[in-house]
Amino acid sequence: MLYNYVKIAFRNLLKNKLFSGVNVAGLALGIAAFLLILEYISFEKSVNGFHRNLPTLYRMVWQNKQGDVWADMAPAVATVMKQEFPEVRRFCRIVDNSISGIVSTTNSKNPQDTKAFRETSLALADASFFELFTFPLLEGDAATALTRPNTVALSESYARKYFGAAKAIGQVLMLNNQFGQTPYTVTGVYADMPQNSDLQFGLVFSLQTLANPANLNGNEWARLDSFDGAYLTTFLQLPEGTDYRLLEEKFDQLKKKIRPQDENRMHLQPAAQLHLGASLSDPYPTTGNLGVIYLLGGIAGLILIIAWFNYVNLSTAGALKRAKEVGVRKVVGAGRGQLVGQFLGESFLLNLLGFGLALLLVSGLQAAFNGLVNKELSLRMLLSNRFWLVGLGLLIFGAVASGGYTAFALSSFQPLQTLKGAFGKSAKGGSLRKSLVVFQFGVSLVLMIGTFVLYQQLQFMQNQKLGFQLEQRVVIQGPEVGKDASFSSRMAAFEHELEQRPYVKNYCNTGTVPGNYYNFSTDGITRQNPQPGDGKKVYSMGFIDHRFLATYGIKLAVGRNFTAPESEVGWEKNTKLLVNETAARHLGFASATDALGKVVSWGKPFEIVGVVKDYHHQSLRETIAPIIFLPQNHGNWLTIQLTTDQVQAKMAELERLYKAAYPGNPFEFFFADENYNRQYQAEQQFGAIFMAASLLAIFIACLGLFGLATFMTEQRTKEIGVRKVLGASVGSIVALLSTDFLKLVLIGFLIASPIAWYASQYWLQHFAYKMDLTWWIFASAGLLATLIALVTISFQSIKAALANPVTSLRAE
Repeated sequence: MLYNYVKIAFRNLLKNKLFSGVNVAGLALGIAAFLLILEYISFEKSVNGFHRNLPTLYRMVWQNKQGDVWADMAPAVATVMKQEFPEVRRFCRIVDNSISGIVSTTNSKNPQDTKAFRETSLALADASFFELFTFPLLEGDAATALTRPNTVALSESYARKYFGAAKAIGQVLMLNNQFGQTPYTVTGVYADMPQNSDLQFGLVFSLQTLANPANLNGNEWARLDSFDGAYLTTFLQLPEGTDYRLLEEKFDQLKKKIRPQDENRMHLQPAAQLHLGASLSDPYPTTGNLGVIYLLGGIAGLILIIAWFNYVNLSTAGALKRAKEVGVRKVVGAGRGQLVGQFLGESFLLNLLGFGLALLLVSGLQAAFNGLVNKELSLRMLLSNRFWLVGLGLLIFGAVASGGYTAFALSSFQPLQTLKGAFGKSAKGGSLRKSLVVFQFGVSLVLMIGTFVLYQQLQFMQNQKLGFQLEQRVVIQGPEVGKDASFSSRMAAFEHELEQRPYVKNYCNTGTVPGNYYNFSTDGITRQNPQPGDGKKVYSMGFIDHRFLATYGIKLAVGRNFTAPESEVGWEKNTKLLVNETAARHLGFASATDALGKVVSWGKPFEIVGVVKDYHHQSLRETIAPIIFLPQNHGNWLTIQLTTDQVQAKMAELERLYKAAYPGNPFEFFFADENYNRQYQAEQQFGAIFMAASLLAIFIACLGLFGLATFMTEQRTKEIGVRKVLGASVGSIVALLSTDFLKLVLIGFLIASPIAWYASQYWLQHFAYKMDLTWWIFASAGLLATLIALVTISFQSIKAALANPVTSLRAE
């Protein structure tokens, strides 16, 4: 019996090649998209899950009265927590944003053979790092690798990069950064941190190095016994089952005694929620985006549903041809269970073929998808946690549900009805098919409108006037190696060489560049006679020289720029500063003119000598920050404004000049406009995913529409023949066959538009500067969908209209 079912199922699939092909193609595309997105979601859900101590680890964060939360912590806080509260078993402090610099190695056999690498994947950490976090050491001891100052552990890749096949343990690295030139001995080599880890470091240096004042290089803010400099992340390990919220309350009580003026509250964020958070309303900072995960999951599900609806649509339409077959089977004794089994078997076979083809599609599209999401994914990701069971359950449910409707509906008719073709005349099946088409195109239109809005917002941000110029500005990373007594003279000589080059229109040496974060942020800056609460306002601080404004084309609202001598002296020995217009308002001045010449206090008095016009230092996602500029001419970034021709040759000469002035420093650069637009990488990536999803959704919907148009045309073949005999034109017949389907697309558009409008408005709220939602975005998506549907339908409509009516009527 089973053999007969399978044989009949194959015969029916081969007999109806078009319908079978459309069904399998639609299912394969839907399942492939679902699997690819499921890979990404499964990866995101697995991040950090491999740490054995994850359930007992917590990150310390601060929260102010306004609800802002941040994870930067002063180094002495963890020490006090461990001393005062027995609940704290261990702690680990990590510095990962203040120590980037140049790592150099010297060949012991050939001291002249020195290699230098600029590295950003660096961290300073406590000795407990490798005990709290599961990063296995291949060489060295996890408990002692970072206990001593001036020691470092390398990842396996970095060990090969620096020392090749030679043994890394015992080798010496030299780190050149803002803490000076410091030697470190390699005491451990660990396996490369997996990509599903939020912590990604190639080198982990001992934090105890900063306990020695000689290693601070004047950076007193980094003292390990300080409660003021908040520059590191702190993790605590608590005993299993500890109520961490009670510990939060205890620490707040202690803090009120130690720092009664500090109104910020400390919270503990479970490390398991570090990547995606506990919910969409989770206030704590995360490295991933739970909202995006939900949205992508929804898109994957909708695409799969569209594919299943295609199957239901075409199956119910095709079932009209098999109504008499069902009647005959019932007459000769077939039970309803047997008929249901037959149709479910065909559904299972189609879904199985679709699933097999989907696996081939995933294999072929995997590399492109990985490039899109910038991750190394594979189907193995689905096995990394139990999330794949949800996906498998959905696939099985969909296969049963989509095939089950046809099976149970068709098998429920009485033999007399089916033999008379009553099922074919039923309006119920037609209403269902129309509803499914409306749903398919409604979903497709929501995705299309979302894609249009996303790209329009991206264009709006990239084309908005920023208040400065980025074109033809190249930014060179400043030197770290060789900052000795001769450094100032070498820097002056290098700048002199720049001034002699006719293609250098301007240049500046600064601590910050547009598109990057500022040097730091701080509070405690007030005008004379401040109002209550003024000292708690936070300002972004930037080190600039006297050429910065001219190099980037930034205008002054009032006042003057820094002078060359002021930049040379530096801000520590100066009493002048610039503010932007927003900072002037935050300080309490009525206007830029009112702020000019006034004195503000920040440990000592500073005079405002100029007010800079507001410009968008960072992306248009954020409002313009209150910025205070301090004079300094030896920052981390050298920006050069070039003329437009022969850029490659100019860069080659600049590299030669740079290496001559700063030997041992790698020459690294980027273009300012590309760096600024890199802030919108997430929107560009998400836009590409949205576009692919919307195109796929409408393509699958059109596959179904093509199949339905083919079926309906076949049903009306004789009607078309009669109409042609009576004088109907080709155009009128095409319009007749197309109108019903286009009405369904229009209904889908009317339903999709308010949903898309609401979703777009919600998404745009996340941007400080956003485009206006205009009617033409919705009209364009509707018109495009209509044209696509019309082209899909017209192929069969025109074919039927051009057919010879004699051939159509002869079969009557």
